[in-house]
Parts: sequence; C-alpha cells; structure tokens
Amino acid sequence: MEGHRTIRIPDLIQKKRDKQELDPEEIRFFIEEMVKGCIEQVQLGAMLMAWYFNGMSPKELTVLIDCMTHSGETLSWPEEWKTLLVDKHSTGGVGDKVSLVLAPALAACGLKVPMVSGRGLSFTGGTLDKLEAIPGFNVSLNNNQMRECLRYAGCFIAGQTKSLVPADRIMYAARDVTATVDNIHLATASIISKKAAENISALVLDVKVGRAAFFKNLNDARLVARSLVEAARDQGIKTTAVLTAMDTPIGLAIGNSLEIMEVIETLRGKGPPDLVELVKIQGGLLLNSVGRMDISKGEKLIEQTLQNGAALACFEKMLVHQNVDVRLAAELCSGGQTLARAKYVTAILSPSSGRVLDIDALACGSVCGALGAARARASDVILSAVGIELLVTVGQSITQGQPWAKLHHEDQSVASEHLIKLQNAVVVGEANNALVPTSRILEIVQ
Repeated sequence: MEGHRTIRIPDLIQKKRDKQELDPEEIRFFIEEMVKGCIEQVQLGAMLMAWYFNGMSPKELTVLIDCMTHSGETLSWPEEWKTLLVDKHSTGGVGDKVSLVLAPALAACGLKVPMVSGRGLSFTGGTLDKLEAIPGFNVSLNNNQMRECLRYAGCFIAGQTKSLVPADRIMYAARDVTATVDNIHLATASIISKKAAENISALVLDVKVGRAAFFKNLNDARLVARSLVEAARDQGIKTTAVLTAMDTPIGLAIGNSLEIMEVIETLRGKGPPDLVELVKIQGGLLLNSVGRMDISKGEKLIEQTLQNGAALACFEKMLVHQNVDVRLAAELCSGGQTLARAKYVTAILSPSSGRVLDIDALACGSVCGALGAARARASDVILSAVGIELLVTVGQSITQGQPWAKLHHEDQSVASEHLIKLQNAVVVGEANNALVPTSRILEIVQ
C-alpha cells in the first residue's frame, strides 16, 4: 500500500509478462517488498523471467538501478573527496590482476579508490580470492574501516557487505538458479547499482572480449558496454568502457599466489607489457574523467607511479590497513617469497620448434580452476598456490621439448586430461611475417 493505491505483486508480474512498462512506484514497491522478504521465490523468478524476455525501457532500468542502490546503506565520504572518488569494474578474464595494480597506482596519483570487489566462479579467480592468498588480508571492512583505509592508503579492496545493495544479492542468487544471468538489463542493473552505492564520481569498465571472456564477439561486448556506460551516467557517474582482448592470458601468471607475485613485480616497475598497458589506459581514462589531465598525460603519470615506487607504497599501506602484518607486507613488497608455494611443479613442454602463435587462455584457466585455483560452487575452498607460470609469450621463438609453462599443483599426479589440455593450449608454427605484440585495447566506448 502506497498512498491510496494498492499494488499487488501478481499484477506487476502480469503487467511485465504482457510487455507493459512498470512505473517508478511499482518498481520501488517490488524491490522494497523483495528486500523485506515479502515476495515468494517463485514470484521473484517469474518477474526475472518476464524482464529477461521482455526487457525494460531506459526509464525502467534507471529506476530499477536507483531502487537497488538505495535498498540498503550507501557508502559515505568526506565532502572534500567528492571529485577524487573513482573505481573500475572488469567482466573477468584469465590472469586478470589489473585492479590490484590500478587501485594503488591511482591512489599514488592522489585519487581515492573505494573498490568493492567480488569472488571468482568458474575458471576466473576473483580479486578477493587473489588478495586472500596474502596471510591475514581482511576483505570484510565496515564503512568506518573503509573510510580510514582511503584516508591512510588512498585505496581499499573489499567485499560487498550485507547492508550494501541487498537487493542485488537477492536478485543475483535468484538469477543464478533461474537461467537469467546473461541478460543485458539485469546485468547492467546488478553492476551499476553496486558502483552507484560506492558514491564515486568516475568509473572505468573493462569489458573483456574473446574465447576466455563472457562475451565472445565484439558486437555483444559493445552492446553491453554501451548499456553500462549509459546506465552509470544516468546515476551521475562519469563513465568510460574499454573493450579488451581476452584470448591469451594477461601477463605471465595465472592463479592466486602467482598473480599476487606478478602484481608486486609490476608495482616494482617490472611488469609484463600487456598488463602495464591495461593499467595505464584505464588509469589515464579515470584521471581524465575527474578533470585532472588529458588521457595521454594520465597514462604517463600512472607509469611513473609504477617506476618510482609510489604505487607500491600505497599497496603496502593498503595491506597493512587491511590486517596484513607490517613485516610481512614489507617483505612481500620488497620482492620476498612470502606466499605459499605449491608442493609440485610440472614443466609443460613445447610440441615442436618455431614461433609461439597462440596460447589459449580458456584452456589455461580451465585447468587451473579444475586443480583448485577457482570455484565450481560458491562453497568450494580455493587452493591459493595452484596456477600456471608462463615462460613464453606470443611471438617468441621456442624449440621442441623446451618448457613453455610451469604447472603449480598440490596433488602429486595431474590427470592426463589436464596435461593434454595444456599441451594443446600452445600453438607453435612458422609465422608468415614478423609477429609483433598487439594491443589488447580493441575499442573505447564513451
């Protein structure tokens, strides 16, 4: 009951089923009742399916995001930070540790990065899972702890609290079991409501495209990127999307501990070129969005923070403020081997001599996930030390029998199917012309 109008949930489901537009009052009522637990699961499933098949108008989507954003607490910051607050979101990939480098690099540029992140499912390791490979790292921060971490380190990376966008948590769980995850409007509402609840000024979206990405072709990725950019702007967030290639693994490390070690190397100015490129372009776009400088100058400033140790210092401060022992943080950031190592390492040999033409990120990610580096179910335990260390990149020469990768695993024997998959993941042959490293940046959507 709202005013003198009675709204019934079955009527809303019927209206959407019949391809009619829900008005703001109806959407607000539905979300409020859902969060209060007054809607049956079958009704939620029915509404999600109606949205899935019949979509929603731009106005409906804007109202839905606003209602979801304000379904719980939103993060609050000092007024003087207002134009400094930025974040990024990635649709996920193999070896994707960009956030872990970008957040402290932006903090070193004077921005504030309140990064509320997630865990991994399927073959992608989540940012939180990677950080939890560091002993003691605390991903559960309350609003006060988040504020203090931003004040002290300039950035934090933490999980979603129970009070932050509860509507999304309820809807996402229902989408997962009703085959309504892959819907552009529902996905947009889920992503942007969480970012809007952070009260940020600017956002960059890394939308992956390719065989190891959710989106296999550029057209699908472009549609989603445009939907996300427009929805975020409707919430008052200056937003840009970068479409990036996800056919080969990012960097040389796949797996939680191995990726943290690569993050440290990158923050020490020794990162792989493709990872550094992704960090620079996304950082440059954010520095431009908040009016600090043009994109190319922003890219140079980001690179400077990686070379001069400023980003590394912010990362170390973040670790300490998120419960990592001071001595351990210092040792880790100085390049010390403080993280758990897998019991066994198996070399994966090249089948022939020639040039490396391809490394299949999906195959690499699938094997890592199967050996414990990622979850098949939310309740699964992550094996942090499991992963793959690449010894070559596309374009390099290799001889038959030379190791192209090292598989780090916890069980003494590895199933033959995994070894075969890895052996087939590398393509070696003769290049018709000189293979030069190509940019992962496919397109920018503004």
